[in-house]
Amino acid sequence: MMIQRRTRTLAVACLLAATATLAASGCSKSEGSDNASADSSQGAQAAKSPETSSGSGCSLQTYGSPKLDLKDAVVGFSQSEKEANPFRIAETQSIKDEAKKVGVKKLLTTNAQSQLSKQISDIQDMLSQGAQFLIVAPLNSDGLEPALKAAAAKKVPVLTIDRKLNSTACKDYVAFLGSDFVEQGKRAADAMIKTTSGKGKVAILLGASGNNVTTDRTKGFVDQLKAKAPGLEIVAQQTGEFARDKGQQVMEQLIQSKPDITAVYAENDEMGLGAVTALKAAGKKPGKDVKIVSVDGTRNAVQALVNGEYNAVIESNPRFGPLAFATAQKFYGGEEIPENVIISDRAYDETNAKASLGGAF
Repeated sequence: MMIQRRTRTLAVACLLAATATLAASGCSKSEGSDNASADSSQGAQAAKSPETSSGSGCSLQTYGSPKLDLKDAVVGFSQSEKEANPFRIAETQSIKDEAKKVGVKKLLTTNAQSQLSKQISDIQDMLSQGAQFLIVAPLNSDGLEPALKAAAAKKVPVLTIDRKLNSTACKDYVAFLGSDFVEQGKRAADAMIKTTSGKGKVAILLGASGNNVTTDRTKGFVDQLKAKAPGLEIVAQQTGEFARDKGQQVMEQLIQSKPDITAVYAENDEMGLGAVTALKAAGKKPGKDVKIVSVDGTRNAVQALVNGEYNAVIESNPRFGPLAFATAQKFYGGEEIPENVIISDRAYDETNAKASLGGAF
C-alpha cells in the first residue's frame, strides 16, 4: 500500500510538472488561459502562469454526495460583499450568465452585505429552498462552519471562490477556485520596483482582516521587496478594508503622519482609487509624486493608468462562472477535483492600459 501511495504521488507530481512545462511553452489550453490569450491580443499582459491546479483530488464518491444533472438542479450562489464593488458586480454576473448558459434549472442568489451572520443564514435559507449545489464567495476565511455543517448534513457539495476557508477540502467543501494571492503580491512588488527604480518609502493599504486574500497579498509583496529591493522601505501598513472611502481616509491620515511617502501599494483597486482622491486633495500628483500599484483590474483603475494617475494594476480575475460550472460538471461526471484550482490573471501598466481598457471589468 505504501509503495502504491508513493507511486501515485510521484505520478501526480510528474503530471503537474508536465502541465507547467506545457503552460510555459504556450501549449496548455483551459478556459482561463483562453481568456488570457484573448486579452493579450488587446495588449494586456498575461499572468506568469495560467490556470493551474494543486492539492489532492476530491471526487463525488469521496465527498459522499449523490450524482446530479445541473440541468435538473437547484444551485445556490452566496455573494459576500455589497455589489458596489466592481469585482463583486462582475463576479455575480459571471455566475448568473454561466448558469443560464449551462441550463441550470434554478439559480438562487443571495448577498450577505459584508455580514458574516447574514452569509450563514443566507446559505441555510438556500438549503431550505432546496439548493443541491452551492457556490460560495466567503466573507472571511473563518466563521462559516454552521453553514458548512448544514450543507454537509444534506450532502450538498460546496465550491468556494475567491477566498479560501480555513477548513478541510473534500470534507467541509469540495475545492477552492481563485487566484494565487501570494503571486499577486509578488507581481505587484515587481511592478512597484520597476516604477520606483527600487527606491523610496512605501505605504501598504491592507485589505480586510480575517481572510487569506489580505494575508497572502501582503506576504507576497513584503517578501518580494525584501528579496529584490531593500531600497524600498515599508513605512506604514494600515487597513482600508477593501473600501474606497476607507482607503481615502487612511491615505489622508498617512499624508499627515508620513509626508515622505513616495509609493502606495493598495491591496485592491478601490482603496487605491481612494488614495488617488486623497493625494490630489493634498496637492500631490498621484502616479508621479506618489507611485500607486494595486490589485483587481477594475476599469476605473485601468482608466487611472491611462490618465497617468496610476502606475500598475495586477488583475484578480472575477469571472468565475465558466470555471465554477465546468468544475461542477467534472465533479458530477466522476472526475477528481484538485483542492486548489487557480484562475489566470492579467496585468496592466502604462504600456498596455489604453489598448486593454475594454478588457477590464
